[in-house]
Amino acid sequence: MSIADNIKSLKKETEPINVTLIAVSKTKPNDQVLEAYNAGQRLFGENMVQELVEKQEQLPKDIQWHLIGHLQTNKVKYIAPFISMIQSVDSIKLLQEIDKHAAKNNRVIDCLLQVYIADEDTKFGLGFDEAIELLRSEEFAALKHIRVRGLMGLATNTDNEKQIKEEFYELRMFFDGVKQSFFRKEASFDTLSMGMSSDYKIAIEQGSTMVRLGSTIFGQRVVKHWKNN
Repeated sequence: MSIADNIKSLKKETEPINVTLIAVSKTKPNDQVLEAYNAGQRLFGENMVQELVEKQEQLPKDIQWHLIGHLQTNKVKYIAPFISMIQSVDSIKLLQEIDKHAAKNNRVIDCLLQVYIADEDTKFGLGFDEAIELLRSEEFAALKHIRVRGLMGLATNTDNEKQIKEEFYELRMFFDGVKQSFFRKEASFDTLSMGMSSDYKIAIEQGSTMVRLGSTIFGQRVVKHWKNN
């Protein structure tokens, strides 16, 4: 199936149940991104700041870009003028930096707190207790140019569906608790981003409102020349 066909069939699957589709375009050339764009896709996720900035300059301006990879504080300034959402916020320090550059650009930037749910050492994210501590902090209360829209999480990379299901379930329960405790009056706290190509169906079953799909849309990824940044 073509990229366009994949987009169409995924939209049929996700739109009726109000799940937002992020096309993960990292390492994909512009012509493939445009094929997805021409099939109606407007939300794209990137991992690397350098690649994201280059694509944003070269591709249609109505694309909404999401940063889904780990973000270093010194790279925030490059994406602050245009980024639609930063899904990978894992510290108060990073939030403060986003807030600072959002203010300089006269914007409020939407963010998700990345919560660590996987049984792996390689993933980033806040522990449940750290996320609560951050939301209770005076530093967080002082931020005026960010808006926390919800949570993001990555399940363990495993074939054990029961484990994946439990990790997503825990994050869903935590999301509900955080909404109740901190964002009860804010309708904008509505995003639970969990699920990638290998596990998005389980994520949707467990209450995900946003899935991040790469190979399901573009086919298996070829790692290209993007320099680490």
